[in-house]
Amino acid sequence: MRGVIDRMARAGRPPMHAMTPAQARAFYEAGASVLDLPPPRMARVQTVGIPTRDGATLPAELVVAHGAPPAPPVLLYLHGGGFVVGSVRTHAALCRHLAHLSGVAVLSVDYRLAPEHRFPTAVHDALDALAWLRGQAGALGLDASRIAVGGDSAGGTLAVVTALQARDAGWPLALQLLFYPGCSAWQDTPSHRRFAHGFVLEAETIQWFFRHYIDDAQREDWRFAPLLAPDFDGAAPAWIGLAECDPLVDEGVQLADALRLAGVPVELEIYHGVTHEFIKMGRAIPEALRAHQDAARALRQAMDA
Repeated sequence: MRGVIDRMARAGRPPMHAMTPAQARAFYEAGASVLDLPPPRMARVQTVGIPTRDGATLPAELVVAHGAPPAPPVLLYLHGGGFVVGSVRTHAALCRHLAHLSGVAVLSVDYRLAPEHRFPTAVHDALDALAWLRGQAGALGLDASRIAVGGDSAGGTLAVVTALQARDAGWPLALQLLFYPGCSAWQDTPSHRRFAHGFVLEAETIQWFFRHYIDDAQREDWRFAPLLAPDFDGAAPAWIGLAECDPLVDEGVQLADALRLAGVPVELEIYHGVTHEFIKMGRAIPEALRAHQDAARALRQAMDA
């Protein structure tokens, strides 16, 4: 991990928070697969359009691995990128690895990004995608009775919020699959201070993301900071994978504690010596491959329960 960080520093590229959103998206897109393993071939790759409550259509990609069962269960996946960058393309390899290792189909969604679409548009898009998937699963050859939600970083935030909204709507979910989700309103935990600089996700970049996404007056809305949710009772079981050297690690642990206190089954893994984004570094970071295996196992077990 230190070698990866050193190589990033030697490249001398400007930090993301010194870029415009358009520049940051192009930068993130260009580097998204540099450290990732080549994705396995899929039996099925299908582009779909998901309608939203305000009339927009979200592009999404459904992948089904070779060897998946007929009418497989499905994971609705929400990519990371601070609500400003990232796409189905930047997370295509990760989604394919999860599909290949678990036998679960993965539907990855291009929810709308800030600053063009500020809070709570992404929250609405994520819930609208789940509602659409519940209604269309059968037509897509999927099992509507076995659906999970998941995501990494900002996508993990959206997955937690979507899971709570699904609970309130009476929509059962098999699992929340969460890689280092953002959960707090003000980023004031000890890990935010300890890992503020030099650990891939910079403190200035986090605040740059959030300035584009949300007004400060809205930050204590639980749909931005799910640790502030009124309660976690009855939420879907969770698998949470965190990076030890990540500003977000403390709030991930706090989320696991809050879910457990509410009686929600939680499996928590903290991968030592790695940083934010490590799950997309399988070519360089062995812990990424272990995290893929652990997440896939959690998916299989949840869908078979």
